[in-house]
Amino acid sequence: MPDPTAPTAETTGWVPDVLDGFEQLTLPLDPDDEGEVVATLVRRRRDAGDAEPGDVLHGGARPAGVRDRGIDVLYVHGWSDYFFQTGLADFWEAQGSRFFALDLRKYGRSLRPGQTPGFVTSLATYDEDIEAALAAMGHGVLTADPVMRERGLVLMGHSTGGLTLSLWTARNQDRVAGLVLNSPWLEFQARDIGRKVLAPAIALQARLDPRVPLPQVDLGFYTRSVSRTLDGEWDYDLAWRPVRGFVVHGGWLNAVLHGQAAVELGLGITVPVLVLLSTSSTLLPRWTPEMMHSDTALDVVGIARRSTDLGRLVVLARIEGALHDVVLSAAPARAAAYEQIATWVRGYVPEPEPEAGARAPGVGSWAPVRWARSAAGAVGASVRGWAGRARRTPGPRPRRPQA
Repeated sequence: MPDPTAPTAETTGWVPDVLDGFEQLTLPLDPDDEGEVVATLVRRRRDAGDAEPGDVLHGGARPAGVRDRGIDVLYVHGWSDYFFQTGLADFWEAQGSRFFALDLRKYGRSLRPGQTPGFVTSLATYDEDIEAALAAMGHGVLTADPVMRERGLVLMGHSTGGLTLSLWTARNQDRVAGLVLNSPWLEFQARDIGRKVLAPAIALQARLDPRVPLPQVDLGFYTRSVSRTLDGEWDYDLAWRPVRGFVVHGGWLNAVLHGQAAVELGLGITVPVLVLLSTSSTLLPRWTPEMMHSDTALDVVGIARRSTDLGRLVVLARIEGALHDVVLSAAPARAAAYEQIATWVRGYVPEPEPEAGARAPGVGSWAPVRWARSAAGAVGASVRGWAGRARRTPGPRPRRPQA
């Protein structure tokens, strides 16, 4: 990987990224008490000649020969992380989607000298980062581009990024076609009881001094399972993704606990949600070989149970042998995760209506209406299938296996 060289505040427009074949755009944000604040948007770099004939979309052109699915994807990383998962971009582009990744303020490409890495006191602070990214993608609130308004927006978040995007989606549902969560940090490792015991002390500390560091609990086992410098298979910058993670501060943890409490109350998300999780966690104070095939950061059983509080239509996919970041798992688990995403997209994220000339625009072309029709058809098919099975196999229903 090339040496990371963050753009200066004066950098404008898309410039080559630290990842070969990608480019980045610096998104200026409102300064805070630590000075200049930016986020960074990343996309595939392609020459104009690589675009399909008639492709009017700006940036992130899909690979030649791949049919446009009418979907734009925005990916947000987790704690102590940044975007380097080029295979994730390959996957989404192979589905006919435009793919973008966002390095949030004070992470990765967006981290500036003198800043506290990853520090915020409210997850809603990231609304500004997300809005800046969506505006650059053509999905801003005030965009006047009718072509972009017809494209579906799929959000994908990992770990803390999954929690952040869940909360954002609950507040902006009319703008989202679907939400994909990769091991989202929806619940504390000690589950709701531990969170409620810890929250008052953390809240008090956050009020007294939000930047007081908390004890280091990351022993580096997750990095050992992922980084090529140890037992993993992935190359990335250890300055941007440290072996033992960033220092955790009370103000940041208080923000996370508040977000998890909001999930427990129910977010009421009505758009389709896919949650990807490993089948097991290994949360131990010593290294074991099982950590190469399980989640070493979160309690996946607690996350699985909490995911039902996200909304009305939540698909839970448990991936055997997956790591905390399922797309960094060993090849079999990684392939299983990608297959689950592809199946979910085909089933729950509708394609755009035919181009002008095939059908006149109107209410039926509005994205929420298209989704409602698709969902209604899926529900109808499920009901018909269930009724047919009931007729063929009378008798008591089998017990549902435990999660």
